[in-house]
Amino acid sequence: MTPNMLTRKLFLSIFLYNLLFTTCAVSQGVYIIPIKTERNITLVTVKIADVEIPRIMLDTGMPFDGIMIYNPAYRDTFDMSDAFRVEIGGAGEGEDSYAFMVDSVKFTVAGLEMKNQSFIMLQNDRFEGFPTNGIIGNSIFGHFMTEIDYDKNRMILYDAHDIKVDSSWTEIPIYFKDNNIPWMDAYVSIEGETPVRFSMYIDYASGDAVEILEKPNMKFSFPKLTHEAYLGTGLSGDVFGKRGSISKLIIGPYELGNVTAVFPPANTRSRQNNADGILGNNSLRRFNLIFDYANKKLYVKPNKHFNESFE
Repeated sequence: MTPNMLTRKLFLSIFLYNLLFTTCAVSQGVYIIPIKTERNITLVTVKIADVEIPRIMLDTGMPFDGIMIYNPAYRDTFDMSDAFRVEIGGAGEGEDSYAFMVDSVKFTVAGLEMKNQSFIMLQNDRFEGFPTNGIIGNSIFGHFMTEIDYDKNRMILYDAHDIKVDSSWTEIPIYFKDNNIPWMDAYVSIEGETPVRFSMYIDYASGDAVEILEKPNMKFSFPKLTHEAYLGTGLSGDVFGKRGSISKLIIGPYELGNVTAVFPPANTRSRQNNADGILGNNSLRRFNLIFDYANKKLYVKPNKHFNESFE
């Protein structure tokens, strides 16, 4: 595994065609699940049958119930004889990926059983050598009030969606468009000008702080100091763009300064219509978080990482 591979990031806003998305079935309660954070990505371990698969990314950009494994080392581990082929598109400049998919699979996350899940095994080697193995999203965020506690390296899942959140948290509205991917409004100042409101979707699997999309009729001009860079690999190939810094990123009442940002072309990075940008985990990890999809709220509380400088 080369250093270059270790620094790669995945852009995994997924669109699956001709699929039936199933529902997560779990017992009532509160579930505490250990998490790890590496390169600004939040990871869990998932067990499918008798196979534990570590380093599965939490991804708000995965809008359906199930898990996708993209590490080819697991390709021959599971019986996919009943699978059918699906086409998967995402970020990148090339052709869409394809995968085999099985419906109604059961797996567990730290003992929490999830039934009637889709199981997708990517069939190309695009992500060979990447330091993560797969993604899980709506199975968690779409069915639980989800607290991410970076101070204690744990995730707490609540079955109920009427949990009272105390006043130490700040409530931020989120909204949804054509799928289960959450959006929010944030404010951006590129080089010290008056901050401008940006409509952004949250990509929890993005290790960048913020991705500002290059497109016609942009709300901004590029910073004076940027450089061309490889930004990551998605389900449709590599993504290239500019990298630089912006003066401010404002999330609710909280202001982050001198923020490292990337500026990918919208047509290769994002398949979400009318997005000004993408909020990634190098900004979100500075807060403890509660995702409450049912009530369209995100709660944030600065944590021990809040004042860390951006790299």
